[in-house]
Amino acid sequence: MVTRREFLDTLAVATAGLAVATTAKSYAQILGSNDRLNFAVIGLNSRAYAHLSSLKANKNSARVTHACDVDSNILRKFAGTAEKEMGEAPATAKDFRKILELKDVDAITIASPDHWHTPMAIAGLQAGKHVYVEKPCSHNPAEGALLVEAQRKYGKLVQLGTQQRSSPHTIEIIRKIHDGAIGRAYFARCWYANIRKSIGIGKEIPVPAELDWDLWQGPAPRQAYKNNYHPYNWHFFRTWGTGETLNNGTHEVDVCRWALDVDYPKRVVSSGGRYQFKDDYQFYDTLVTSFDYDDKMITWEGKSCNGMKDYGRDRGSAILGTNGTVVVDRDGYEIYDLKGKKTDEFKVGSQTKSADLVGADSMTDAHFANFIAGIQKGEKLNAPIAVGNVAVTMLQLSNVAWEVKRELHLDTRDGKIQNDAEAMKMWTREYEKGWEPHV
Repeated sequence: MVTRREFLDTLAVATAGLAVATTAKSYAQILGSNDRLNFAVIGLNSRAYAHLSSLKANKNSARVTHACDVDSNILRKFAGTAEKEMGEAPATAKDFRKILELKDVDAITIASPDHWHTPMAIAGLQAGKHVYVEKPCSHNPAEGALLVEAQRKYGKLVQLGTQQRSSPHTIEIIRKIHDGAIGRAYFARCWYANIRKSIGIGKEIPVPAELDWDLWQGPAPRQAYKNNYHPYNWHFFRTWGTGETLNNGTHEVDVCRWALDVDYPKRVVSSGGRYQFKDDYQFYDTLVTSFDYDDKMITWEGKSCNGMKDYGRDRGSAILGTNGTVVVDRDGYEIYDLKGKKTDEFKVGSQTKSADLVGADSMTDAHFANFIAGIQKGEKLNAPIAVGNVAVTMLQLSNVAWEVKRELHLDTRDGKIQNDAEAMKMWTREYEKGWEPHV
């Protein structure tokens, strides 16, 4: 086990043990490319390939100089793809702390399991790196607040991977909503549908030789390895994941609160269950949540094991107002009058699918472009962590409401649960001793 003390100590020592050393040729490339940022991609399964695709799309401004994963097979595969796509091989490391020691790394992107997002992002900030972190930015509400605090303290940029914030057509329709296109917007409902298979009943087996299970667990309490954890199904175990709500609902709820121009609600009510299969899944496959404000409301409906579409879409948001409705997703938007007659629409020309686990698209390209411009030119971020963390916290509280089976009343300033000590215990989590994140 690596202790937190050792964790901090490694940040102060010289680089050692990097699987592919930075060569003199690489340094020459860096010195000759001062207008390009050096990126390290950390956590290399599925979504990391979208990061790579978007860094390639922004190749004039960015390079992938380093790649990191605790699974040597996943690391090797990604490094090979990165070399092919970017024209040069990234240096590789199993331990992300080795990456943070390097002065020539400007920014890190984090696509690791959820329980690592905040600890890794804070460590990156403390090492002087800018951070692009996938949703959810944290495993629990306390971590999200801590990451916001760390960003303010250390001053580097943190962009949350809610890429629809950089979608041109979404920016356009939100502006139209705010300008009164459907009157006063008061109700937003969003949904996600997929046909996930059962994760089965896991069996305890020896840790695969290619995986550093101790480092994979990091800040999470230690437990034995089972054959249905890695590399994806950790999403559905409470120790590391946050369920479908945070895995996918973060995007749509963020769009809804953006459209309604609201932050933390006054009340959260959530109900659902694991109905489709009987297996190790520790969350729900079906969930309905209501976020109530004084004069507005947001609802989230997650259907992990039934692909029935809404408005012909796997996922999306419907914004209702006094004069009409807007339906928006990653592929475009439609505007309807009060009788349901379509009055306007915009289509991107492509169709996204909820079964796509990578999600490489033009929105992510634009989101990375915005992040890069924020670092290089001071451009305002579209999803700075202080903004993005609100939807993440709301959905974590949706999970809490589901767990305790009652409505939660919140402090609208920071989302903290009021007058419910049992529920408030879930504001944070138990950590492996010595691994608690600190600012």
